[in-house]
Amino acid sequence: MNAFDLDALDFGRGGGLVTVVAQDAGTGAVLMLAHADREALERTIETGLMHYRSRSRGPWKKGETSGNVQHVVSLHADCDGDAVLARVAPAGPACHTGEVSCFGDDALAAGTLTRLDAVIAARAATTDAGGEKPSYTRELLANRNKRLKKIGEEAAELVAACADGERERAAGEAADLLYHSLVALRALGGGWVDVRKELEKRASG
Repeated sequence: MNAFDLDALDFGRGGGLVTVVAQDAGTGAVLMLAHADREALERTIETGLMHYRSRSRGPWKKGETSGNVQHVVSLHADCDGDAVLARVAPAGPACHTGEVSCFGDDALAAGTLTRLDAVIAARAATTDAGGEKPSYTRELLANRNKRLKKIGEEAAELVAACADGERERAAGEAADLLYHSLVALRALGGGWVDVRKELEKRASG
């Protein structure tokens, strides 16, 4: 966890509380909004797990009963000192309804794959200017054989990296395979949202 100065916060402005926005450090998704007093943040820093304070039920530790704790990655105060961005690694859903985010699926749009898919969609929607070399994504979208061949190549390279026990190389090859797969899906009129729906079906099955 990063060094965090509690003295930089203005607890007085909110009647002893500051607003806390919890964000998934891995995907960028906004998970929930809550409040914390100085004691809750002291406990957060001390334990590495998010603690909050409710106006109605007092101090509480996220996940104490559900097990869906939030491991703190970093804390950041806003410019006025009355709000905190808590970047966390969640051990489960943030919402009491069982949803990943209290703000619904739209809050998950900040995920890395969602952002990548949006870039690919933007490339697909653009028209190459005369005389300019098209982007690599545009080249793949325009050439069926090339994009399908690349999926095969990246899959084979991922298998080889895994067989050789090279974790870093395997991660890179997996990233290449994901990118080329999303391009191929975009050429069919689909994208990451279709993959996510399938994954959600399997997760709930």
